[in-house]
Amino acid sequence: RNALKTRGLRIRMFEETGGLSLSGGGVKGGVSYGHSDVFGMDVAENGVHVHDLNATVLHLLGMDHERLTYLYQGREFRLTDVQGNVIKDLLS
Repeated sequence: RNALKTRGLRIRMFEETGGLSLSGGGVKGGVSYGHSDVFGMDVAENGVHVHDLNATVLHLLGMDHERLTYLYQGREFRLTDVQGNVIKDLLS
């Protein structure tokens, strides 16, 4: 965890959790997916990796995340790396 100290005040930056809102375009409405613990510090249920989120958004845009690549230093890379999966529970 990162911690900053400013004028005696300790500010914590929580890297494990965060919130995001998706709407329209094939996303199931009224769904809350995943939960954090009571302090909002750790994932308690249905954690989503950034590669899975990217794969889901690309799927909603009509792109195949496994075929979308970019050239970097002579090698083809995927935005979702080798582990991205579409989160089917979020799709309508």
